[in-house]
Amino acid sequence: MRTLPDGLQNHLDTGTTTMCWCWKLTTNDGRTFGFTDHDNDLSFDSLIFEAASGFTGSEVECGLGMAVDNLDVEGALSSLKLNEQDLFAGVFDNADVEIWQVNWAEPVQRILAKKGNLGEVSRNENGFSAEIRGLAHHLNQPKGRLFQRGCDTDLGGVRCGVDLDTPAYRQNGTVTTIIENSKVFVSGLEGFSDGWFSSGRLVFSSGNNLNRASEVKNFQVTAAGIKIELWLQMPEEILVGDSFTVTAGCDKSFDTCKAKFANAVNFQGFPHMPGNDFVAFYPNRNDGKNDGSAFS
Repeated sequence: MRTLPDGLQNHLDTGTTTMCWCWKLTTNDGRTFGFTDHDNDLSFDSLIFEAASGFTGSEVECGLGMAVDNLDVEGALSSLKLNEQDLFAGVFDNADVEIWQVNWAEPVQRILAKKGNLGEVSRNENGFSAEIRGLAHHLNQPKGRLFQRGCDTDLGGVRCGVDLDTPAYRQNGTVTTIIENSKVFVSGLEGFSDGWFSSGRLVFSSGNNLNRASEVKNFQVTAAGIKIELWLQMPEEILVGDSFTVTAGCDKSFDTCKAKFANAVNFQGFPHMPGNDFVAFYPNRNDGKNDGSAFS
């Protein structure tokens, strides 16, 4: 049961209220942002909640039990704090969110309505939308290691042990031809085989997308040259002459770990675990007839 602060219940009982919603976002790097659907900025807890930012939310619903309460927020990217570049870079991914209901005439009269994390963020030409997940969603996340064939660690991480700074797995390149803002022809990677950098990470070291990164979808050695396709369109225009650094990719399989990285000893999966065919296997009687039975 929630206890309303002094004065707020009396204000609500009047039937004529001056209530608004405020959202407080705290990113993983410690930065804090405030937004409100009121038409003037509000301030409390040493934070300014910015008005007229194009930041609105759906109806807030809370229920009993362990079900995950979700709601959606939408924004028009009209705030200087909330821009497409930060959204693309993942600054707000899984950010902590507090949703307050506030008496804008007396901000001291407020109550925390919901707390959670930002979920999936989708973007379009005019703005963005994001899901806010209740704290119960953490209970749906896997904890510890998974018993699976594929590796469960990041390439180059502590448990992996591969040094991505070695020339075999890291190289600099330059954009030579633009196909679209996620597909380019490049130079500087002529010594690498087809698919070597697929699933790798590309970071721009110059140009409009300086220090921005994207995962490599395809690395192709073609008759026309070396083509790189990124999973996502870059937020700014890629130009001929832009330089970048790209690291090798891994498909998390044991064969790749052994052949490409000579790192089988550190493989963090279970390549010899039995599959579904073994689980469904059963013995057949062999009475000497040539009926295709497997074993007795």
